[in-house]
Amino acid sequence: MMLHVPDVLSPDQVREMRAALDATHWVDGRETVGDQGAQVKRNRQLPESSPVSRELGATILAALSRHALFFSAALPARFVPPLFNRYEGGEHYGVHVDGSVRAVPGSSQQLRTDLSCTLFLSDPEDYDGGELEVIDTYGSHEVKLPAGDLILYPASSLHRVHPVTRGARVCSFFWLQSMVRSDAQRGMLFELDQTIQKLRARLGECEETVALTGHYHNLLRLWAEV
Repeated sequence: MMLHVPDVLSPDQVREMRAALDATHWVDGRETVGDQGAQVKRNRQLPESSPVSRELGATILAALSRHALFFSAALPARFVPPLFNRYEGGEHYGVHVDGSVRAVPGSSQQLRTDLSCTLFLSDPEDYDGGELEVIDTYGSHEVKLPAGDLILYPASSLHRVHPVTRGARVCSFFWLQSMVRSDAQRGMLFELDQTIQKLRARLGECEETVALTGHYHNLLRLWAEV
């Protein structure tokens, strides 16, 4: 399932993040990937150990913890702390797939990368190119969202970032392990939850919404790994 999650950050939060990011030091993005990724990756990133990266990443995770749509779709269990990248002057990232398991910086923990997240910190009119292209069994999907919005998609998907030919594309990106490993099961739970919310808004709390909520939680109880 691929989902546009709007308004993760407010315009003020985006402006504050961009001011901090524009004033800090970036490194070659190839320093953070393996041999395969390094062959097709041309961008810059903040070092994982950067205090700016840690502070802004904590702000993003706090915002996501309050975002009901994101929680419903992702059912997050654990996160890799958000990272930050910048593309300009023709920089790009060729077709690749994210690693299936990642270490959590600063700990001995590892997590399974069920979902990939890209949070846009540049508005579409501020740069040309730079589309995130996600390739799945249904074809190719190009994504270029307003600043403060996030795209959520299966980490198993092939994807790439097209060359940025004008301006700068600045984003945060990260991965999470979901409580529900299966994308199909997670998608069914999301659709059921959204249907319950719509019925509750139309009918109020009633016998039918309570029954459906019970089915939702019983399915989550069956499929969740916690």
